[in-house]
Amino acid sequence: MPLTFTSLADIYDHGFDTVIDVRSPAEHAEDHIPDAISLPVLDNAERARVGTLYKQTSPFAARKIGAALVFRNAADHIEHRLAHHDRNWRPLVYCWRGGQRSGSFTWLLKEIGWRAEVVEGGYRTYRRLVTQALYDQPLNHRFIQLGGYTGTAKTALLPMLVARGVQVLDLEGLAGHRGSLLGEMPGGQPAQKAFESQLAAKLHHFDPARPVIVEAESSKIGGINLPPSLWEGMKAAPWFEIQAPVEERARYLDQAYDDVLSDGARLKDRLSPLRLHRGHALVDQWEAMIDAGERRALCQSLVEDHYDPAYDKSMRAITPNVAARFETDHLDDATLETVADQIAERVQTTVI
Repeated sequence: MPLTFTSLADIYDHGFDTVIDVRSPAEHAEDHIPDAISLPVLDNAERARVGTLYKQTSPFAARKIGAALVFRNAADHIEHRLAHHDRNWRPLVYCWRGGQRSGSFTWLLKEIGWRAEVVEGGYRTYRRLVTQALYDQPLNHRFIQLGGYTGTAKTALLPMLVARGVQVLDLEGLAGHRGSLLGEMPGGQPAQKAFESQLAAKLHHFDPARPVIVEAESSKIGGINLPPSLWEGMKAAPWFEIQAPVEERARYLDQAYDDVLSDGARLKDRLSPLRLHRGHALVDQWEAMIDAGERRALCQSLVEDHYDPAYDKSMRAITPNVAARFETDHLDDATLETVADQIAERVQTTVI
């Protein structure tokens, strides 16, 4: 009998040795159960071929070809990728909806002697539970937003806070984006579903009795939308604000955005849309700085003429409850460690 999971906690705490996703590589790449390994019994082209046969010829013809492909690929997995497992190995298998792909593979594993089980409803069951957690129910977590002008090293502080035992939700890390005009990161962003899977797993492992630090963001990070339950929790959260001099923030941005600042053509392309908002003269000035290699001056101008005005406008709109401010003249690692100490101490005494 397939195993029925009624909550995300049941899935996260499944107790099996390995979770196996037998869907196609494209399906797995879009999203999957956390830590699941990809052992497709139909690759992308094979899945498309079987689907076409099902629609254009007959379900019987599709099942016949599909079965041959499934067992051929399953045999290859068993001979090569799974051969090292002993007889006590317990795998949990799923496909799109807990149907023929996962059922066939699980049957074969059981025939060998492994204690394999299949997820009832497959990935669709898991996805429904993620959606319920992030879209249909309020979160039972208490948040503190870490805010401040662009370049105040908020992202750099997050791992320092983790090292001090503070619960931290790094949304930019999960979204693969630095959350600003120049925020693209190498490797690009995950799919929305994959982001939500990572987010739900992170939230599950937090202690609801303790606050969670989250960097202040808008409701969208690059191309990723924050689920409403998280966004509502963030809007209601008090703020810790970091303050630092403009010159020091420009220095920090020069280092933190090195990958973007080192590519002049790409940088100009990213700044071009601001002609509509900041005017041609200012963007022309930025482009001249790029051509001259004046990175620090460019960063300072971006801070003073773009990022800070945008931040001030957003602060007037949301009027956050700033529970604490942390001022620092420098943003080097040693100074940030001291700021992290101060924030970690304040977290313990902040009433939410």
